[in-house]
Amino acid sequence: MTGKGRELADMMERRKVDILCVQETRWKGNKARSIGAGFKLFYYGVDSKRNGVGVVLKEEFVRNVLEVKRVSDRVMSLKLEIEGVMLNGKERNLEGQMVVDFSKRMDMALVNTYFQKREEHRVTYKSGGRRTQVDYILCRRGNLKEISDCKVVVGESVARQHRMVVCRMTLMVCKKKKSEIEKKTKWWKLKKEECCEEFRQKLRQALGGQVVLPDDWETTAEVIRETRRKVLGVSSGRRKEDKETWWWNEEVQDSVQRKRLAKKKWDMDRTEDNRQEYKELQRRVKREVSKAKQKAYDELYTRLDTREGEKDLYRLARQRDRAGKDVQQVRVIKDRDGRVLTSEESVQRRWKEYFEELMNEENEREKRVEGVNSVEQKVDKIRKDEVRKALKKMKSGKAVGPDDIPVEVWKCLGEAAVEFLTSLFNRVLESERMPEEWRRSVLVPIFKNKGDVQSCSNYRGIKLMSHTMKVWERVVEARLRKVVEICEQQYGFMPRKSTTDAIFALRILMEKYRDGQRELHCVFVDLEKAYDRVPREELWYCMRKSGVAEKYARVVQDMYERSRTVVRCAVGQTEGFKVEVGLHQGSALSPFLFAIVMDQLSEEVRQESPWTMMFADDIVICSESIEQVEENLERRGMKVSRSKTEYMCVNEREGSGTVRLQGEEVKKVQEFKYLGSTVQSNGECGKEVKKRVQAGWNGWRKVWGVLCDRKISARIKEKVYRTVVRAAMLYGLETVSLRKRQESELEVAELKMLRFSLGVTRLDRIRNKYIRGTAHVGRLGDKVREARLRWFGHVQRRESEYIGRRMLDMELPGRRQRGRPKRRYMDGINEDMKLVGASVEDAEDRDRWREMIRCGDP
Repeated sequence: MTGKGRELADMMERRKVDILCVQETRWKGNKARSIGAGFKLFYYGVDSKRNGVGVVLKEEFVRNVLEVKRVSDRVMSLKLEIEGVMLNGKERNLEGQMVVDFSKRMDMALVNTYFQKREEHRVTYKSGGRRTQVDYILCRRGNLKEISDCKVVVGESVARQHRMVVCRMTLMVCKKKKSEIEKKTKWWKLKKEECCEEFRQKLRQALGGQVVLPDDWETTAEVIRETRRKVLGVSSGRRKEDKETWWWNEEVQDSVQRKRLAKKKWDMDRTEDNRQEYKELQRRVKREVSKAKQKAYDELYTRLDTREGEKDLYRLARQRDRAGKDVQQVRVIKDRDGRVLTSEESVQRRWKEYFEELMNEENEREKRVEGVNSVEQKVDKIRKDEVRKALKKMKSGKAVGPDDIPVEVWKCLGEAAVEFLTSLFNRVLESERMPEEWRRSVLVPIFKNKGDVQSCSNYRGIKLMSHTMKVWERVVEARLRKVVEICEQQYGFMPRKSTTDAIFALRILMEKYRDGQRELHCVFVDLEKAYDRVPREELWYCMRKSGVAEKYARVVQDMYERSRTVVRCAVGQTEGFKVEVGLHQGSALSPFLFAIVMDQLSEEVRQESPWTMMFADDIVICSESIEQVEENLERRGMKVSRSKTEYMCVNEREGSGTVRLQGEEVKKVQEFKYLGSTVQSNGECGKEVKKRVQAGWNGWRKVWGVLCDRKISARIKEKVYRTVVRAAMLYGLETVSLRKRQESELEVAELKMLRFSLGVTRLDRIRNKYIRGTAHVGRLGDKVREARLRWFGHVQRRESEYIGRRMLDMELPGRRQRGRPKRRYMDGINEDMKLVGASVEDAEDRDRWREMIRCGDP
């Protein structure tokens, strides 16, 4: 198949073949890739020198792939959904049995034998004077009436010996509605200064030469949208094709055509001159294809090796990763009873039904009898510097909301935009009514990467909202953070706090109790659909109780009134529906609002850190008061998930009992994945090391298309490896002390990835230091030590009330168990400091500490 993919696609397009089964592909791996002209090859192979099987589909069928089953390098099957008709590859042929026996047993027909053809149209293999029929197409006997013809195609030069067997099958399918792709504005052009200047000039002309934007939102938005059409333009609305075969130029196509004609001439007249002519054209085509690909890819890699091209690097990696997946979009979904829905209308109805129910249904709760006094106070007008800070926090290149005005527009317009937004936000603040256009949103289901991919409950709905509204939210959020003081137990979306703080505190607490041989009970609480089920009345109550001025409370309340959304799925966009419960997923203000709610609901039961720690809705309680927590949260409409809430005990003794939630026993575990880091009841970190290795391989697979491309420079590969693979492997390891064996596990996995990337194996007998030197990657064990010391220095420089400092200084009564003592965090730190020649006092000087612990790449 190497070098012949585009030629194969060209032949299928010319012969009007929609589905093609190929053998002897001799490609290693189990992926899918585009071969051009809208065709995609699904392949499987274990050896690059023999065997290999694949199926090529036309673009319209690629979107209907439900399942790909790879049995071996000779047998694979695809399951397709074709507008209500199910075509399934039959059971695999058991090894050693004849095709005829298989067809008899399965009541199948050998289609090739049902049509009278002359010998030339029956021979499927031709070599060295031998003419045999070795390739067959099988179908169910009940489907024979749909088959109108089956023959061997002659005159094609893609394969030397095997010939393509074509079967024409007529299916009664529903008329397919032409899918429309939304035309998108080319906002990325605003990155260029000359295009940005042209946009400002055209906008000024549209406003009659005025520099100041109109006061009302509707007029300004319409002028901006009209100007963008003239200056930036919109996309064609067609899918991009041939991303991997743009080297297929006219010269290559002409050479392939001459080779095909020479092959046909030789088949008709088997003379030595015709044979030599065909062989010479065959060699010439192979050279020209290789030369065309080399030239095209050289230009691509030269551009990627520049500073401007680095931004396209990760886009290329994602593109190649997506192209290698069998199913890129899930176009079928299951209903509430588990039945698979295939029609576009039923799939859209199911998505709408699921999210409409999720976002409009509250959990049972007690209605509050007591009220809360509102804080009536005068609020200051929005200042320009507040708007500038909010705009600076907004990232560019994000998906736009229904109003189709991204934040890039306001950044392009500069000070004129700041003046307009300041004036607009002040009117919204005064009237407590935002523009109606901001109330609409588009909800996109994102798979959680766990569970059934066809189940709606395994998707998280992210809303695409107006960017201008998000700027307004950031302005309000900045003011709320100055007024509301969130408890120290909340680590999510709080300044100077992160997941590492909570992970470190929990690990050190468990270590202290393990060494003191004392029991520690940890309950990891999970809330059901926490974001989506927050009662709005409870949110307003918590805001007012936290001291938020009544003006801000009404402004936030206005953001949630009359909000509507539509679901954008793989088969189109659903009808709109109202959203009356929960917070906006994807909103800039929602994380802080959720923190306010959790702060008030947990006020009666929480203890100081680390006995109670929260990261948004992830709660860990190191005590046995779980019944009080569950009762209080459910009483206020926050439902605790009994199936996902888990309990773990450190230094468990016989008869220690279990924890129950309203009579039901909480699941007891020996390990738990807390904020992405696995903690074990024995205080060890062996399971976490294995998880880090797995995370590293997952990251490597996402960027394998770049890392394994030998033509991409080592400098680019090193950058991708550091930011994607190594970052995943190092996550959370600054909070643990590894043994030598565990460091070796990480380094062995890393070296396997580096050898894959460089295209060498252990049989090449190249030393590890040369592998690392070529890849410009240092030892992972050294990087773990640097991360651990960097975190320790950070902890030492923090105030004495900081949770990390308190955990390290904590003293518990009790004695360590007899025998070899367990390895502690400070044991690893002391060894690390001894190795680099540092002391605890050196950590006070941040620059000096960073210089002492730094471990650079070669």
